[in-house]
Amino acid sequence: ESTHVIASKLIIQGVFMSHEELDDPRRRWLVQAIASGLLTAGLPATNALAESFFGNVPSKLPVGRSVYRISGQATVNGKDVTPETIIKPGDALATDQDSELIFAVNGSHAMILRGGSNLILESEQSSAGSWFINGLRLLTGKLLSVSRDSRMRVSTITATLGIRGTGFYVESDPEQTYFCTCYGTTDIVANDDPTSKTTVTATHHDRPLYIVKDGGAGKNIRNAPFINHTDQELTLIEALVGRTTPFVFENDAYSSPRRGY
Repeated sequence: ESTHVIASKLIIQGVFMSHEELDDPRRRWLVQAIASGLLTAGLPATNALAESFFGNVPSKLPVGRSVYRISGQATVNGKDVTPETIIKPGDALATDQDSELIFAVNGSHAMILRGGSNLILESEQSSAGSWFINGLRLLTGKLLSVSRDSRMRVSTITATLGIRGTGFYVESDPEQTYFCTCYGTTDIVANDDPTSKTTVTATHHDRPLYIVKDGGAGKNIRNAPFINHTDQELTLIEALVGRTTPFVFENDAYSSPRRGY
């Protein structure tokens, strides 16, 4: 079987692996064994090996828990993240280089914050007195996020992005923003040129974009390739808030990008 078909079967069974991991011959053997049902007999040694490669199978995080996984070093409001850290609207998050934080907020937003990132969860108080996320400010770095039925604003140095309850991936640096509407609808405006604006409605990464600073009036939004995030990761973070992605794998039709960081 191809890697794509195997990955599709794993998604159905709740096992999540990167394509780099699938390229490892030992992991590939375990993947094929899981996909074909060979591990259902419960052989202890084989299952232990699978656990060492795959880690915990993701599911909806219990009430009172925010962090699914922390790799490397990350902080929330200047304090080191631990598995017990609660992440709330209004918090400021940072990750060291080569680190990664996977987390959920308020049971509806779930995110993967890559290494070298600084993110502020902007907040607003509802009429009932509870706090919710009304915006994300990504100062630097890379973020994959999912939400449903939630409108919010995402700000970077070069772009303002109106999110209408969707899945998206964004990279921010001083000169440009990379943005992919993975599914849903987003409104995109270049900060230095309000005439550079567009609306994207996507079902499956249909129109990734660069938003730049120096493209000229009306020309600061450009088409971009599909990079640095996968359907497996989207499925993972949707699972953390008890949802599934609105798309499914279609045999060999899906070609995942390799991470470039």
